[in-house]
Amino acid sequence: MADVSEQCPLSGLSERLWTAVIGRDEPGAMRLVAAAADAGADGESLLLDVVAGVQHRIGVEWAADRISVAEEHAATAITDRVIAALAHHHPAPPLARTRGRITVACVDGEWHSLPARLLAEILTRRGWRVDFLGAHTPTPHLIAHVHQTNPAAVLLSASLPTHLPTAHQAVTAVQSLGIPVMVGGAAFGEDGRYARLLRADAWAPDARRAADHLAQGVAGHRPGRRHEIDDLPHLADQEYTLVRTGRTALVRQCLVALDERWPGMRTYSAAQRERTAEDLAHIVDFLATALYVDDVALFTSFVTWTADILAARHVPAAGLRMGLDVLAGQLRDFPRALTFLGIATDTLHTAPAHSGPGIA
Repeated sequence: MADVSEQCPLSGLSERLWTAVIGRDEPGAMRLVAAAADAGADGESLLLDVVAGVQHRIGVEWAADRISVAEEHAATAITDRVIAALAHHHPAPPLARTRGRITVACVDGEWHSLPARLLAEILTRRGWRVDFLGAHTPTPHLIAHVHQTNPAAVLLSASLPTHLPTAHQAVTAVQSLGIPVMVGGAAFGEDGRYARLLRADAWAPDARRAADHLAQGVAGHRPGRRHEIDDLPHLADQEYTLVRTGRTALVRQCLVALDERWPGMRTYSAAQRERTAEDLAHIVDFLATALYVDDVALFTSFVTWTADILAARHVPAAGLRMGLDVLAGQLRDFPRALTFLGIATDTLHTAPAHSGPGIA
């Protein structure tokens, strides 16, 4: 009987690739995927089921505190180079006629480019001419490129919800040119709710379905149609704008309040204070984004995730509650923000008592 690995080039590959990537064995990782490609493995399955699966596992292991930030970065860098190597080692077959030109980019501020890179590779394999603009694409640069190339559609990626306001600007700007926009990535919600809120022309939960949807055609908005701030009437209360623009001052004021409430924090090292400030800044950023989309679930999901991350690092969530409380003290004149902070705090009511902030 033939060996199972000979019958299925992808059999057991995910685990072997994980071992190579997490062991920082880049040559070994390259050999594994090249051998699978040479053995006839389907290119899309190799990229999306194996390579992307390994990348997802990297994120899970980091969140569980089983690998360090440095190990996560090193592993992700290898994964990125594996994708590039596959593009050259096992290129997409030439097609008699290309389907057209597509622009793929990450929204301004979004540095997690791997999902968009995978999508660009899949679309290339399906016959599209793809301009991949990479991570952190400023909207003016994106618009300039669209003016020059006139693509059939623009596909925008965002992993962090805090980039939703920027994504909204990019979607609106591209649509004003009469070009349809498809969005994807974790930032838009598991069900694409924020894609619909921001009036994107289409949303896809993953690269395969994005490519399938694109093949069926994406109908765009008519040029000149207005759907900007008018479509988000809750922004009229200015809470999002004031929280976002006051971010630096809010963080500074919260640090002062923590100093007063928890004297032990005054003994923090410079690194610990910097980490505490970073955590508070993240809280403010997610609160501002939740205000932008008027969805408390976005904020509570972040707070719950943060509590889980802290727990994995043996830091009780009581410190996070204190951080939310001092922020509420600074935002007592912001009714929507206070409501969101109160609901988020309630999600942490089962956290054990802790003698200090513990945010750092």
